[in-house]
Amino acid sequence: MKFSKRILNIAPSATLSVSAAAKNMKAEGKPVLSFSAGEPDFGSPKSANDAAMEAIKRGESHYTLNTGIIELRQAVCDYYKNRFGLNYTPAEVIVAAGAKPLLYEAMQALVDDGDEVVLFAPAWVSYVEQLHMAGGVEKVVDTMSTGLIPTKEKLLEAIGPKTVGIIVNSPSNPTGAIYPEETMRMIAEIAIEKDLWIIFDEIYERFTYAPAKHVNIINVVPEVKDRVIIINGVSKAYAMTGWRIGYALGPKEIIAKMATLQTHLTSNASSIAQWAAYGAITGADEDVERMRAEFEKRRRVIVDMINDIPGLKVREPEGAFYVFADVTGCPVPDDMKFCEMLLKEKYVAAVPGTAFFAPGYIRLSYACSMENIKEGMKRMKEFVEGLKK
Repeated sequence: MKFSKRILNIAPSATLSVSAAAKNMKAEGKPVLSFSAGEPDFGSPKSANDAAMEAIKRGESHYTLNTGIIELRQAVCDYYKNRFGLNYTPAEVIVAAGAKPLLYEAMQALVDDGDEVVLFAPAWVSYVEQLHMAGGVEKVVDTMSTGLIPTKEKLLEAIGPKTVGIIVNSPSNPTGAIYPEETMRMIAEIAIEKDLWIIFDEIYERFTYAPAKHVNIINVVPEVKDRVIIINGVSKAYAMTGWRIGYALGPKEIIAKMATLQTHLTSNASSIAQWAAYGAITGADEDVERMRAEFEKRRRVIVDMINDIPGLKVREPEGAFYVFADVTGCPVPDDMKFCEMLLKEKYVAAVPGTAFFAPGYIRLSYACSMENIKEGMKRMKEFVEGLKK
């Protein structure tokens, strides 16, 4: 059977692949502990569940506007006004079946064959594959040697005549790094000077840990607003990964183009899930803070336990719910081999850093129980210590 070159050139999501392998092993009865998926281990907020049930009772089971129900889009506008002081109208908001389709739509709308987009590495696994689907080329700016924060010099080096945009992800998946105000200012000013779009992925903006604070790039440089597409959603902040609701905010012209593409893809996100998202955004702030506080406790435990493993080291993340551990000092410095052996020998699933343009590192999610964190890190320590014997 012949397949298209396009599909053959797309690599599977490393995070979902590892997660699937772990689930299969667990189904076989293996005592697997998975730290691979970015999925909060909490239930959906009551306000979301109640809103979904009420929508079902009302018979809200038909197509919606392809950009999303007006109630949800207005709630998103209100959220951005209250949280960031930013003014958007429902016409500048689009709802989709998760944040991933929105990133895909944005790249399809902005990128022509051969166009270049800047990525800051380590970078989330799906950015580059979605860019390739649009015919684009990634220009990778490494931040590992600059404290996980991009520098002006390196960014300018990456920008050329074919560059059309920059993807900014803060708090970062996979590192948990948060870009400070001065970095956001630098990126915004360069985007304005070079006439570039910014895709601003702030899906983890509710999960930050003092003294670090999330910075919205438009708050720093308001003039950049007309060239920024904000990507957000309810999956992370409200523990609603399976509901599949994301949203984007941006200039009406680009939102309209994304909406046109969406008419030929999913039409609209699930009507019931949209009402659940409405319930979450308008009534679940206390749930979000409870999760954030629990993640902060887990962060401290997992960081301390990893740094207690000979040959491994990790910096404390400022946001999100991941740690990005350096394994180059252990007897198996190859991250791919390390993760393969760790899963096979100790039934602990982690994601190789190579998937994020960062070989020699592994990503572990602490969006799991404290019990699993302690047991998993205990097994990982036994694994590393066993390599030396």
